[in-house]
Amino acid sequence: MVSEVHLHKGFSLASHAHANEQFVLLISGRCRFGVGAEGTPDHHEMIVETGQVLVLPPNVPHSCVALEDTRILDLFSPPSATTGVDRPTPHG
Repeated sequence: MVSEVHLHKGFSLASHAHANEQFVLLISGRCRFGVGAEGTPDHHEMIVETGQVLVLPPNVPHSCVALEDTRILDLFSPPSATTGVDRPTPHG
């Protein structure tokens, strides 16, 4: 499943996990991702910028904050009707 996502600067997605493998390709912009369960030694943060790809294995907790207006291609396998940021939120 491929989703094109537009995030406004300041958009924040709380930590979550899903059974789908996810590839995050930044077309433009910059985001800070938290990867791994918060409060554990496995948790780390990284900045992902235009042209970079972040690979998220299945069931790995992750969060995202848009540091500027950002366009992303999210690729999910297997497809899911409930995976992805597909509607406005109070923070979006």
